[in-house]
Amino acid sequence: MDSIMLGDVEVTRVLEINGRAMGMDEFFPDIPTEVFEAERDLVVPDFWSPEDNGFQAAVQTWVLRSAGRTILVDTGVGNHKERPYSPHWRHLNTGYLDALQRAGVRPEDVDIVINTHLHVDHVGWNTRLVDRDWVPTFPNATYLLPRLDFEFWNPLGEHRPKSARSHQNVFEDSVAPVHQAGLAELWEGERVIDENLRLLPAPGHTPGSSVLHLESGSDRAVFIGDLLHTPVQLLDPSHNCGFDEDPAAARASRRRLLEFAADRTALVVPAHFGGHGAAEISRDGDRFAIDAWAAFDRPRWRNR
Repeated sequence: MDSIMLGDVEVTRVLEINGRAMGMDEFFPDIPTEVFEAERDLVVPDFWSPEDNGFQAAVQTWVLRSAGRTILVDTGVGNHKERPYSPHWRHLNTGYLDALQRAGVRPEDVDIVINTHLHVDHVGWNTRLVDRDWVPTFPNATYLLPRLDFEFWNPLGEHRPKSARSHQNVFEDSVAPVHQAGLAELWEGERVIDENLRLLPAPGHTPGSSVLHLESGSDRAVFIGDLLHTPVQLLDPSHNCGFDEDPAAARASRRRLLEFAADRTALVVPAHFGGHGAAEISRDGDRFAIDAWAAFDRPRWRNR
């Protein structure tokens, strides 16, 4: 499997699906095509397919082994789920659990599941279908759910997300069952996991969007979820995606986290980057530059 060591923490990438997610015009409605053309060498083929103007994305889980525990960061789309307004993710039948097994992780081995936010492609494997019921996939785990997102996406609540259609059924089949099973912890503010890991809020993409900070020995990383989806946003954090619930807050969180990563030499690990999966960055005026790509099939990352 694709793994690196960051201090005392082993980080393994487990891929669920990789490929065209939707059209660039839909996913990045406010970013002109010329911006991607100018960075063609950077975004083709892992992030943009120019021939069909497709947004390329990896849906994956980061497996962290830290302080004797096994931790999953985000759980993908899931199998057999009804997604009427996300047809590309409807009734999947992927080999995700087999991929976890190849990484040495059985469902019962997982101690903590972190959902950086509660979008459809981050919570799917929280549950699996057994007979006619959605049951927790990881029966011994504590599921860490951002309280603000839990309240925002609960269809019985007062909130009306702008992307509610594309997330129909998600709360009911992938979030509520783990809460009803008594496995969910709703957190807010800050959540220290162990001596290496802590969760902090980064609102904008969703109200409860969060980032996982890793610091172990001399190594640092930030698992930033959906704060960005393309290297173009690494270079210029003013660019948003079309699914950011609060665009101004998303820009502010993105810039703040990239400034932190540049100043502290922290590896930036977005949820959906294909290719090498993560990058080290530096400041370039009010923009940023990519100094090195992570390579999860090598012991350390290589220069760009």
